[in-house]
Amino acid sequence: MNVNIQTVHFGADRRLLDYVNEKLQKLNLFNDRIIRVNVFLKLDNVVHAIKDKIAEIRVHVPRHNFFVKSTSKSFEESFDEALDSLITQLKKNKERKAA
Repeated sequence: MNVNIQTVHFGADRRLLDYVNEKLQKLNLFNDRIIRVNVFLKLDNVVHAIKDKIAEIRVHVPRHNFFVKSTSKSFEESFDEALDSLITQLKKNKERKAA
């Protein structure tokens, strides 16, 4: 599984990148044919003083692409919400193939 993490409009610290990589390793439990995972961490361009943090995850599996997006006040929360949604999609896909 090839993991690519991109940050938009900011530079991520090592702790955040390690957090994301550690969580992404769990994806192999739900689908062992994952080729590539792209993670985009973005700051929302809002006029407000507190900017929303956006996490987008795109997973490439043979003949399938999965995409999720989540927004919250912290990158960890956004990423966790997106990852939970992605795991749900992977589980549903696996159940459809088994049926």
